Amino acid sequence: MSGERSDIPRHHTSFLAFDFGAKRTGVASGNRLLRSATPQPTIRAEASEARLQAAEERVRQWQPDALVVGVPFHPDGASHDNTARARRFGRQLGARVKLPVYEVDERYSTTEALAEGARDADAAAACIILEQFLRSLE
Repeated sequence: MSGERSDIPRHHTSFLAFDFGAKRTGVASGNRLLRSATPQPTIRAEASEARLQAAEERVRQWQPDALVVGVPFHPDGASHDNTARARRFGRQLGARVKLPVYEVDERYSTTEALAEGARDADAAAACIILEQFLRSLE
């Protein structure tokens, strides 16, 4: 995602981000004012329903204005199986909690988190995704 995003309403100030994974889903919270993100405990669930329930609980806990979901792509920008899975996760979670979901291209977020020495690469990747999103806001 490049450039500034003007499609995000200004009243959306707090966000919860998810780095979707088949076994682990990283979570981060952040806000528009500080343009920074804080890692939250990673969701460890392989079953789709268990993952959605855990994510829904985080949303109830944090009460964000909107959600951000990292969507993975191949290095050349092509979609793959996890692209569709991450998008489906975002659509399902957004429908459950009745909040808008914004997608972020999350290529290399986990690699970047590991390179930075993150103890929880999934939560750190969610922070990277959210901070990228927050930097794109007007």
